[in-house]
Parts: sequence; structure tokens; C-alpha cells
Amino acid sequence: MKKPELLAPAGSLAMLKTAFEFGADAVYAGQPRYSLRVRNNDFGDINVLAEGINHAHELGKQFYLVSNILPHGGKVRTFIKDISPVIELKPDALIMSDPGLIMMVRENFPDMPIHLSVQANTVNGAAARFWHKVGVTRIILSRELSLDEIDAVRQDCPEMELEVFVHGALCIAYSGRCLLSGYFSHRDPNQGACTNSCRWDYKIYPGSEDATGDIYLLEEGNRPDALMPIEEDMHGTYILNSKDLRAIEHIEKLTAMGIDSVKIEGRTKSPYYVARTCQSYRAAIEDAAAGRPFNPVLLGHLEGLANRGYTDGFYQRHHDNEYQNYLRGFSISGRSMYVGNVLEIDPVKGVKIEVKNRFAVGDKVEIIEPNGNTDCVIEALWNLDGKPIQVAPGAGHTVYAKIPCQTSAAYIARYVQGDPRSKLEKITVLEV
Repeated sequence: MKKPELLAPAGSLAMLKTAFEFGADAVYAGQPRYSLRVRNNDFGDINVLAEGINHAHELGKQFYLVSNILPHGGKVRTFIKDISPVIELKPDALIMSDPGLIMMVRENFPDMPIHLSVQANTVNGAAARFWHKVGVTRIILSRELSLDEIDAVRQDCPEMELEVFVHGALCIAYSGRCLLSGYFSHRDPNQGACTNSCRWDYKIYPGSEDATGDIYLLEEGNRPDALMPIEEDMHGTYILNSKDLRAIEHIEKLTAMGIDSVKIEGRTKSPYYVARTCQSYRAAIEDAAAGRPFNPVLLGHLEGLANRGYTDGFYQRHHDNEYQNYLRGFSISGRSMYVGNVLEIDPVKGVKIEVKNRFAVGDKVEIIEPNGNTDCVIEALWNLDGKPIQVAPGAGHTVYAKIPCQTSAAYIARYVQGDPRSKLEKITVLEV
């Protein structure tokens, strides 16, 4: 059975390198001016972008460049001039959504592969065939499709590569085409400046009912008495804070139907996030391709990440109440907390750790490494002067620890108090 590509986000060189170390086949990154993530992005520097592309190619991996904004005229006029030196670096594809920009790339760089962004909202096989005729080589399908609908597109257009999102934040608008941030903050989501207004504090009041369904009144926390009508129909309403997507349990079905790439969202997240997700989804892909059943232990690994609660999105219909998180707009970690990055392993001093959150002697931790994870208890800690300490206080500190770590490409997570699990099964990431 063909393995789908595992595609990971890269908002920095550190994320890019971590993604490949933990099992990604490809990464996607964007330059701020033309990508829907303008912040936390190293790749606005052409030299950093070149380093990232070269590193991917040295490993035999793929690097996709995101240029998926819905541009106004000013950005259209500068696009070819700005993208020309980028294309000279030979990224493996451009991820695009605007038909005008796609046409300009086809005219100026006919050999450049183009992947159609989720922003283009492709939801059926006829649309897939249309994009194939204009030279698009891969379509990233809308998140609003069920497994059956994805399979139908696969059958209707077998010649087109298909990519789907399997993990990360979900937008309350149709595949990201949101106006809420622009309305509240004058920061246009479709230009990459979203303020995640859907995750702010809202209250709902009953309104009335018309022919289309129920109408409710919405009040944003900083705008008391400015009541805004929202409608709810048979499909629900999605103007509030969505849970995060986690569809690892569907990797087996997606692999069986021949999906070409499964994608993790999160270019603004941390290297720890990309290590955790890539390791888990890599294992799920290997199991699916080998005919092994889904390993539910992988769900626990992803629970260790900060999240807003998980849903499998639209892959299965009629979840209704499960889509929304009505209680909180912030992230929590249900099982473990990310507490440090391994910097180096000294045979005398121990494992050098850059501290991200507090941990102490006696804490049970998980060491997350590319070839598998290990549980242990922190037996001893020392500061940089070699003096014994009991606590690594938090971010900004560096300590040495006595733990069984094998590589500097590792992360440390502390189990939260009261976690019922006595041990964590080891995951082995197979080479592909």
C-alpha cells in the first residue's frame, strides 16, 4: 500500500530540522508578504529560505513554499519581481490559491509545480478536474469534506494528487475565508493578519426565529451591549471557538483510499509541537501501510500537546455538539507539559537542558526522541556551575540532568500530577 506523504509546518529553521528528524517527508513554509502567516516566520530572509530548501534537498525531502494570500492589486504588481529569486532556489512546489497569481506563475515559470491551497475551497471532483486542466499538480482539499466525499473526489479525478489536513487548528469560516478579524481589528485574515477573533470571549443571548432557522445574538467581551445577530441552521453555526483537529485515527482509511499527502497545521507553533505530531503521525502511517491496526497509544501522545480539545472535524458527520469548545479559548495540556529542550549530552556533566517550564528532582518525565520515547524519573539536577539543585525554575534557565537521553535532538515533557498511566509504550519511528 502506498504511504501518504507526511507534510509538516515550518515557521523556522529549527521547526524544519525537527520535522525531518521526527519523520516528516516534506515541510511547507511561507514568506510573510504572500503567505497567510505573516508572523513568527524566519523565511522572509532569502538566505534563511535558501538554507531551508537546501537542507531539505540534502536529506532527499521536499520543501513547499506557501504563496496563498488573496491579494489586492498592490501585491499582484510586485509578485513576479519578489517570487523570481525564490523560484531560483528551486522549492519543490508553490502552494497558491488566487487564480490570477496562478496564471502569472504558469506564464512566467511554466515548469514550477503548483499545489492548490485549501483557501481555494475545492470540495468536488469537477473542480479537481478543472484545476488539473490549468496545470495544478496537487489539490489541498477543503477541511469541510467527509471521508466519503474525499474518496469521491479521489475516484472522480484519479490523475490529481490530493492532500488533506489531519491535525491542527480549525477555522470557523469555510476553509479559512474569514472576515471576523477584519471586522473587529481591521486585520485581514485573507492577507495573513488574523487575530483569531473566533477564540475571544463571547456570550450568546436568544434572539428570534425566521425561515432559515434560529437567530442568536452574540456579544464580544470587550464590546458590551453591541449585540450581533448570528444564524444557526441544520448544519450548525461556527462563529465560536472550534476545537482542534486530530484525525490520526483516520490515517488508515486515508491511506487505503490513496491520499497523496496528510498535512499538519501549525507554522506558528514550536519545534516541540512538530516533533510530537510528526512522530505520532509517522507511526500511524507506517502502521497503516503495513496493514497493522491503529494504535490508540498515539492518541495519548497527542493529548500531551497543548490543545483546545480535539475533534476529528468533518471527517465523520453529525458530531454537532463536539465541534465547539464553549468553555475556554485557551490551550491546556491534558497529560503532560513541555518542560525543556536537550542541548547536548556531556559524558561527565550529564544532559544539558534549556528549561521551558518548571520541573524538579523526583518528577516523572518523558524523553521524546526521533527513534522513540522513554519514561524516567529525574534523579538529579545541577546548575551550570555544577552545584546540585532540586528545581529547574522555568524559562530562561539552563540545567544539567541525570536522565537516559541518547541524542541532542530530544525534548522533555513532565507528566502532570495525577496522571493515571504507569508507563508509556515506546514508539519506534521506522525509516522510509
